Amino acid sequence: MTEPPPAGRVGGGSGIAPLALAAAAGLAVCAALALPFLGALTWALVLAILFAPLQARLERRLPHRGLAAGLVVLVAILVVGAPATLVIERLAHGAIAGAAFIQARLASQGPLRLPALAWLPAEPDLSGLLGRLVAMLGNEGAALLRGSVAQLIEIVLAFYILFYALRDRAAALAALRRLLPLGAAEADEVFARIGGTVQAIVYGTVMVAALQGALAGLMFWALGLGAPLFWGIVMSLLAIVPVLGTFVVWIPEAAYLALEGHETKALILALWGALVVGEIDNVVRPILVGDRLNLHTVPVFIAIIGGLIVLGPPGFILGPLAMTTTLLALALLRRRLGGPAS
Repeated sequence: MTEPPPAGRVGGGSGIAPLALAAAAGLAVCAALALPFLGALTWALVLAILFAPLQARLERRLPHRGLAAGLVVLVAILVVGAPATLVIERLAHGAIAGAAFIQARLASQGPLRLPALAWLPAEPDLSGLLGRLVAMLGNEGAALLRGSVAQLIEIVLAFYILFYALRDRAAALAALRRLLPLGAAEADEVFARIGGTVQAIVYGTVMVAALQGALAGLMFWALGLGAPLFWGIVMSLLAIVPVLGTFVVWIPEAAYLALEGHETKALILALWGALVVGEIDNVVRPILVGDRLNLHTVPVFIAIIGGLIVLGPPGFILGPLAMTTTLLALALLRRRLGGPAS
């Protein structure tokens, strides 16, 4: 008579495949449930990594981790949330009002012509082009206002998640270590790579935004436009926001200049904004981020732009994160198989 298998080995390896399938299905369901909160989760992760050193300092001085986390969230709201919300909302209202004003002027005036382009055999329809650009800007501003409630909810959720990410970060990291099929050193390497990637993206974004704002403000000054320092700072802040950019300021300004008869200044500002200020983002940012991550510029460019296209604003962070963690996973696999790690 065949003896029954030991109690601890019932099912043996035959139960692994169904269990793995059930786990995969559960992960897919969990991913679908988390998808509506992708933006809030992403920004909470970014802020948790950036403000973790401050949280650690406060924990050494305060008796409760929750109190320290609450203070850090308050600092994050004051430093990040309040200025960004104020600038975006005011500019959205300004974009809608400016679009309506320019469209009314276009309707009351004849076709817009630039003397600087008179030598062309077929002068472009500048009035139509300007009208389309302003309409696009107005639509973007209206969409931003329509989505303001959803954005407010996402911001509140991000700071809500940030509180627990800071307060319980040690327990969360320990749970992740248990879930990952990696050793302690390998898990620490993964966490370090994620933190380094987020810091590199933030560093590159801030540096590029400062450069864009400086170049745009410099052109405002060269053309004799009002408050070049103020608008340079505003455009730097806008350049940090993935969905927006410096165009929110310089397109209406160029349109206004053209309607007021300063066609040459309008053309110079439009070309400078589109070809110099706008393109710096796509050229310099991948270089800065790639240098800090020790990656080539091309994969970084694909990760950033592809992430934005596929995932929207959260893809700005998640795209490079997916690229770097995948490359690290391949390196760890190669190391386990006995090959060189890189």
